[in-house]
Amino acid sequence: MSKKDKNKNKENKKETSKNDKNKLDEVDVLETSKSLQPKINSDAKNLEIKVKFVERYKSLFGSDYDEFMKYSLMYIRKSVRLNTLKAPLNEIKARLEKNWNLTPVPWCKEGFWIKYIKEKRFDIGNTPEHQLGLIYVQDAASMIPPVVLAPKPEEVVLDMCAAPGSKTSQIAQYMNNEGLLIANDVKGDRLKALGINLQRCGVHNALATMQQGSFYRKMSFDKVLVDAPCSGTGTIRRSYKILRMWSPGLVRKMAGIQKQLIQAGFMALKPGGEMVYSTCTQEPEENEAIVSFLLEHYPDAKLLDIDIPIKRRKPFAEFEGQKYLDVSKCLRIAPQDNDSEGFFVAKIQKTLQKS
Repeated sequence: MSKKDKNKNKENKKETSKNDKNKLDEVDVLETSKSLQPKINSDAKNLEIKVKFVERYKSLFGSDYDEFMKYSLMYIRKSVRLNTLKAPLNEIKARLEKNWNLTPVPWCKEGFWIKYIKEKRFDIGNTPEHQLGLIYVQDAASMIPPVVLAPKPEEVVLDMCAAPGSKTSQIAQYMNNEGLLIANDVKGDRLKALGINLQRCGVHNALATMQQGSFYRKMSFDKVLVDAPCSGTGTIRRSYKILRMWSPGLVRKMAGIQKQLIQAGFMALKPGGEMVYSTCTQEPEENEAIVSFLLEHYPDAKLLDIDIPIKRRKPFAEFEGQKYLDVSKCLRIAPQDNDSEGFFVAKIQKTLQKS
């Protein structure tokens, strides 16, 4: 091969290498761009959605239905709550920031969306910080009910549906491990997880009980949280089992249980006391209808404002022919509103007026 041909070969290799690098750069830009977008869960590809669900939720969301389903089928954005019962907030934050990118949750000062710096995915539950109880892995929307309840250290508080303990430990955190916190659940197998989580988080002011909600009706609490069992349609992105289990019959069944729980929670309040009722479903029958039911049957129930920095939706005034009392002060969020789980929260006070 001549010297001229050798030089030409070198130039071609350089050009090829340059072109390859440009292509790689383009791929990197595309991948980076994609990584900034929430990703559709690969398990969603073969998912069958019930016709009745589609019809009902198109009625609920209208033109926003596709956006609801888009976010419901995406991977959940990971978030944690820093546990100040174990260490000061700034100390835990500084410790995490060595390996994690933290983005503050606007409505909860202890809450952060979290992303591992070195790898695409990482099991937060295996970190020393989790094992030591310095953090609690909890969806950002799930942090709302205790924030709205705003328990104080000297108060007597009831968490009626406490297991597995995310909100219970958050309440204890706000009470600074003082006062008395009754952590109740109706199922014994769920109490095991509750006990483990409360111990891990260093909660000392809680007493775990296994009772029906009605057991507490004649007692007198400053604050009550009823985080009611529900059809869970705000948490589809956490488990597609929700879609498989959903049915109009399940919604009606849950609504019956929720009416009993909200009444029991309200009756357990002392005059002037406050209750938060919350669910992780998008069903009006389990949300606005339940709050309207309480307001209708208990004249001393007063709905309070919920003032937190969050994108929210207008609560339903009616649905499927059923009109509700004024529930406009309730908080309703869908998964696409804040890239979180969907949630419903109502804050209710027992006034001094006798029912």
